[in-house]
Amino acid sequence: MTAFLVFAALIGAVVLAILLRPLWSGSGRRTEPDPLAALRAQLQQLDALHAAGALDDAAHAEGRARLERRIVEAVASGSVTTPRDAGGRDAPPVPGLVPVLLSLALAVVAGGYVWLGRPDALDLPGTTAAGPTGPGAATPEAAPHTIDTAQMRQMVDSLAQRLAADPADAEGWAMLARSWVVLGEPGRAVQAYRQALDAGVKDAALLADFADALAVADGHRIEGEALQRVQQALALDPDQPKALSLAGTAAFDRGDYAGAVTHWAHLQAVGSPDHPLVRQMAAGLSEARQRLAAAGGRVASTAVASPPSAAAFVAGTVQLDPALAPQTRPDDTVFVFARAASGPRMPLAVMRAQVRDLPLRFRLDDSLAMSPAFRLSGHDRVVVGARISRSGEATAQPGEPRVESSTLALGRNDIQLMLVQGTR
Repeated sequence: MTAFLVFAALIGAVVLAILLRPLWSGSGRRTEPDPLAALRAQLQQLDALHAAGALDDAAHAEGRARLERRIVEAVASGSVTTPRDAGGRDAPPVPGLVPVLLSLALAVVAGGYVWLGRPDALDLPGTTAAGPTGPGAATPEAAPHTIDTAQMRQMVDSLAQRLAADPADAEGWAMLARSWVVLGEPGRAVQAYRQALDAGVKDAALLADFADALAVADGHRIEGEALQRVQQALALDPDQPKALSLAGTAAFDRGDYAGAVTHWAHLQAVGSPDHPLVRQMAAGLSEARQRLAAAGGRVASTAVASPPSAAAFVAGTVQLDPALAPQTRPDDTVFVFARAASGPRMPLAVMRAQVRDLPLRFRLDDSLAMSPAFRLSGHDRVVVGARISRSGEATAQPGEPRVESSTLALGRNDIQLMLVQGTR
């Protein structure tokens, strides 16, 4: 019911914004209304209601997905024009038309209720990497939808053509990426997510969605770049639900049950009980705890308990000396690592990214350990560093841009690293 109320309010607002705007416009003044402005304003209002706590996570996610689809339809169908008189001016309001249009708006909403039948009827089938590769996975279910797949694809293709002429529209690229996911085209979604990042988006939710698309495109494997994007998302927002879900799934898949418990318990601690990912990962968390206990590992007493060694992390920002920009390529690999301040120089945690991601917000913790027996939580003081590798090799080469910090205590989240020219 909550989802429908959100949908009804949004539909009513959108219909009224589009249909009634010409009737209330200034007299005799020529205007060029933006058909997307009202829809984007509704997105902002929806986000504001969510931030204020008026909408829960599930209702916000459903409402936003539906609004984004309407924006795709508006973009694909062309501009909505205001009626003109013979002199090119805005046509005056037609007497009695306002009540008629109000009734039409209400009819659209009422019809939506009859047509929907259930809150998920607007949702096209989609996929996610958070579930299929780990326990507690939910199988996507087919659902009725507003338009058939061919029509949806035509609209998405139209949006892609428009974005090709305006590659700086980061919001548009993100919307296109999500549309390709809905259509079951993770490869195209990955390309659109890259465009959104290149256009300047630095958003934890988008990075988590990007990681999900990468994993689905790679056979539901959360490794390589997909895992890197998860790590970047958590560095920006340690409480990001999808990133926590994916990080826990990745840990579970590689047999790191302690890491899976850490991420999924954190998700339960920060997410609302009715959040879809919290419900989906509950069974996985239970199984990870059982496997960890069977292996003699330590299990937290409750699902929402803080994970052990909560301060066993270091975080900050790494950026590139502007003088080195001409010497690097966007797809060069960036390694960010932490090693013990004394003893072996083997990294305790490693994060991979690319030059295009700089400046990069990072967070290193036990989930990024190279070995379960060699973790950040086993040391009090560390050195944090970064370097750029054109070849992507883990072994450092002379002359590569690099940087290392002084000795630092764990728990620091304000580390600043500047990559400079290395010695040859």
